Amino acid sequence: MTRQIMVGNVPIGGGAPVVIQSMLNTKTTDVAGSLAQIKALHAAGCQVVRLAVPNMEAAKGFSEICKESPLPLVADIHFDYKLAIAAAQGGAAKIRINPGNIGGEDRVKAVVDVCKDLHIPIRIGVNGGSLDKNLLEKYGHPTAEALVESAFSHLALLEKFGFYETCVSMKSSTVPTMVAAARLFRSKCDYPLHIGVTETGPVRMGLMKSAMGIGALLLDGIGDTVRVSLTDDPVEEVYAAKDILKAAGLRKEGVNIISCPTCGRTQIDLISLVNQVNDALKNCEKPITVAVMGCIVNGPGEAREADIGIAGGDGCGMLFEKGQQVEKLPYEQLLPALLQRIEKL
Repeated sequence: MTRQIMVGNVPIGGGAPVVIQSMLNTKTTDVAGSLAQIKALHAAGCQVVRLAVPNMEAAKGFSEICKESPLPLVADIHFDYKLAIAAAQGGAAKIRINPGNIGGEDRVKAVVDVCKDLHIPIRIGVNGGSLDKNLLEKYGHPTAEALVESAFSHLALLEKFGFYETCVSMKSSTVPTMVAAARLFRSKCDYPLHIGVTETGPVRMGLMKSAMGIGALLLDGIGDTVRVSLTDDPVEEVYAAKDILKAAGLRKEGVNIISCPTCGRTQIDLISLVNQVNDALKNCEKPITVAVMGCIVNGPGEAREADIGIAGGDGCGMLFEKGQQVEKLPYEQLLPALLQRIEKL
């Protein structure tokens, strides 16, 4: 079991459920726009949100956002230690830094001292694209070993100043490197891990890389908090993270939709129907499995373990529960009947 830190009122590590994070793509100086996005993320199931704080104007905006945010906020800091201090004093629930790019040890200590006084944890963010030159020379390129060595050097610096409320991330755009780094780190250390694949590319590829990297680690029991990085609306990152956690068997809340891939027996517009069911149940937190099947063969038979489901026929279909037919209906009534039945579960 890993150590535990508290990000606001959200426990990370120490056996707590895996925490879902995202990052705003609004300007932190846009207080109203940022709050609107935070509220949308909150509604989608996000638990912690990170914001970029690139300058003092953004630090002021960050402070204003903290006053009204329904979620704990993480300040993302690069280069200027004074921004980390301002964000900590402005209400940050966590500070994300790379100690290697904010100056000498005295500046790192200044950040640590403020975080220690205010009981704010720090995330050490190691990234394959910004490793120290000495590590690149030693390993030749951003290997898993290089990422882990970088993380340990930063941890040693924080521990030198008596700081242990730390979370670590070692991200790479290469899935095998990210996975190997997390496994190597976990074999040597019990600090909580923030896991994710960075710079994943277009949405389809981003989902594939994230599911592979995050999923592989979760199945190993590694990972205390996750962020799915997508070039898309941050809300989609949250939905993707929830889906990965459900697929890994780590999240019981929310609907698990199963559906068949269609074949020549299918006589309904199954693809459209599945998408409609998915959209209608996106925010449903009931821990149920819902089947949307293309024919009677794949209906109550193959989906007998589903809590509830529908299966299509020739212009009609059936509603079933636990493998047993409940009602035969015209096609256009299948979706309304399914949703009404789920509402009563």
